[in-house]
Amino acid sequence: MRFAHLLVPGSDGPRLGLIDGDEVRLVDELYPGAPRLLSELIEGGTAELDRVRRAAPTAVPAALDGQRFASAVLAPPAILAVGLNYAAHSSELGLKADTAPTVFVLWPNSLTGHEGTTTWPHTLSTSVDYEAELGVIIGAPAKDVAEADALRHVWGYTVVNDITARDIQFAEAQWSRCKSFDGFTPTGPFVVTADEIPDPQALRIWTVLDGHTVQDATTGQMIRSVAKLVSHLSQSATLLPGTLISTGSPGGAGYSRDPQIFLRDRSTVTVGIDGIGELTTHCRILD
Repeated sequence: MRFAHLLVPGSDGPRLGLIDGDEVRLVDELYPGAPRLLSELIEGGTAELDRVRRAAPTAVPAALDGQRFASAVLAPPAILAVGLNYAAHSSELGLKADTAPTVFVLWPNSLTGHEGTTTWPHTLSTSVDYEAELGVIIGAPAKDVAEADALRHVWGYTVVNDITARDIQFAEAQWSRCKSFDGFTPTGPFVVTADEIPDPQALRIWTVLDGHTVQDATTGQMIRSVAKLVSHLSQSATLLPGTLISTGSPGGAGYSRDPQIFLRDRSTVTVGIDGIGELTTHCRILD
């Protein structure tokens, strides 16, 4: 199943939509007490998801075309990001992929939706880069999970653009601030349930910047698979339902190109993953 948070005219905040091709049904209209947000659907477990599935055919759909999107995830209990998880990307940045994953957190203010406009002042950064990433959303609490069991704790997948201010990244010892400007973590537009992605390591992932393909790889090139990452992260802390894990970017970053390519004023960047969707962000640089 495929879901999205929609900004419906006249509604007080985002509402969860069930996507079926070019049609959408608002989940909170399917039956009394139905979830309004993805977090509520996840908290309801398998029983709630099955109820949504059964009720969906009875609802009148609306056209998906023209809908406005909020972030695919809203107020997750944690946003965990993994760096240097593709050999080509760590090599092009001149950074070593350590024996353990490089993990940092992203701030919730950075979340934004498909077709949104992300702005930043040129006085803060002149080297803002794109990073296409597979987003993993935890469903069942995960603590000390074995790698063989890790995917059972995944509720679904989404697309993430891990936008990064490279000049700040290489000037500071931690990576959270350079990746957590307002709007620097677009997600979506869709969340696809895990049953529709039988192998998260068999997905094409790409980025198109201003009409030019700048990243084109597969998730099979990850140094550490989704299962390895979930297992590793669960050893030190319980991964709570709704947690978003951004699993790293393949090679092709703008910082490493000759000449370098960065997001410019009025740039449009689309990152996509086969079987999940395409996520577009518009860029404006403030004077």
